[in-house]
Amino acid sequence: MSFHNPVTRGSLEQQLQELPAFRALLRATEARFYADLPLIQPVLDLGCGDGHFASVAFPAGLEVGLDPWWGPLQEARTRGIYRQLTHASGAAMPFAVASFATVVSNSVLEHIPEVDPVLHEVARVLQPGGNFYFCVPGPNFRRFLSVARMLDALRLKRLAEAYRRLFDRISRHYTYDGPEDWKRRLEAAGLVLERWWEYFSPRATAALEWGHPLGLPCVLVKALTGRWLLAPTRWNLSLTAALLRRFDQEPLPAEGAYLFFIARKPEAGVL
Repeated sequence: MSFHNPVTRGSLEQQLQELPAFRALLRATEARFYADLPLIQPVLDLGCGDGHFASVAFPAGLEVGLDPWWGPLQEARTRGIYRQLTHASGAAMPFAVASFATVVSNSVLEHIPEVDPVLHEVARVLQPGGNFYFCVPGPNFRRFLSVARMLDALRLKRLAEAYRRLFDRISRHYTYDGPEDWKRRLEAAGLVLERWWEYFSPRATAALEWGHPLGLPCVLVKALTGRWLLAPTRWNLSLTAALLRRFDQEPLPAEGAYLFFIARKPEAGVL
């Protein structure tokens, strides 16, 4: 069975109700991409986390969510968006060969130090002809960081690189591969890269970057209450939504900090 995802164009407002602003902006952009892609069931959400993204991007629900972290899975369970939740590593999925027609993995693979075994597992559990949708930060992410660019302009190269490494640690990013590198990785796993595009302009990336320090109070709120926002009301979020909407609605840039990929597992005997 296939269906088109009915995610609404008000995704930014939905994301802001539960996430810090910088994450809400990125996730709202990505949710709209999935709205234009067919999802053939059954679907695996690889690295589902707490299920918040899926609850907005896939409101009709998904068959299986998988994540290696127990705490987020328990939160995902409360959302009721998955028919099954599985606590396991992406490099050792407890599923039979060809279990899924579609695999999605939203901003997950960049956080995995050894990503190639995960791609091989994706190829194993995908049905022939099945689609693999995923997105990751690309090489431009580090280049677009505004503080690092300012330091580069002042010829403070070492400080600029130190700032980029700091942001890598904060973001827990291990991989900034470009399209050719991902094409090579996918082909080695038995998958074919069908299409890709860049998103998140330098200005949008700067908004995400500065949102990290500005969002520090949300970290404290999360630690104390278990949620990111104390008052996720329309009046409380309207100014933030207005400030971010110009980035949320920007067209795809010529160069973007993030990459979205559509890959496919070939039919048997077809390369």
